Amino acid sequence: MTFLELAKKRFSVRHYQDRAVEEEKLKYVLEAGRIAPSAVNFQPWHFIVARDEKLRKEIAATYREEWLLEAPVIIIVCGDHSKAWRRGDGKNHCNLDAAIAIDHMTLAAAEQGLGTCWVCNFNAMQCRQILRLPRQIEAIALLPLGYPVESADLERHTKQRKKMEEIVHWDGFER
Repeated sequence: MTFLELAKKRFSVRHYQDRAVEEEKLKYVLEAGRIAPSAVNFQPWHFIVARDEKLRKEIAATYREEWLLEAPVIIIVCGDHSKAWRRGDGKNHCNLDAAIAIDHMTLAAAEQGLGTCWVCNFNAMQCRQILRLPRQIEAIALLPLGYPVESADLERHTKQRKKMEEIVHWDGFER
């Protein structure tokens, strides 16, 4: 499978089979996040794996949609802002680094026949309390993981994405 085929296979899964994720597949996905690049290789991320039903219910309660609880695994991707690289103007790259790790994990999951959905619209303060996160650690995203009920529409990109000429600018923004 080419990279573009894999990228097209990945989609936001919002319904999961009632089926456990094998340990080796879970570790494969986590390894993909671990080896992701980060600014100055600071790797300011932490991955909390919630498999316990009670914990998954608590985490799912931080989000408004019930489908999250269908996933047999929820990976809470956290970032340590105190350990992230800062650009000269002060911009903290923690969220960018976490995003790269998440993207690696979503693609690795798709390769393994698993589905994910990048969830950012959750109550991060409530999540912080549930997980007893230290002050400098922020829950950045929830990443449910499991076997999808449906498969991706591989043609959706031709209908749902902007055309190349709308987003690519050659030799400057406007010419």
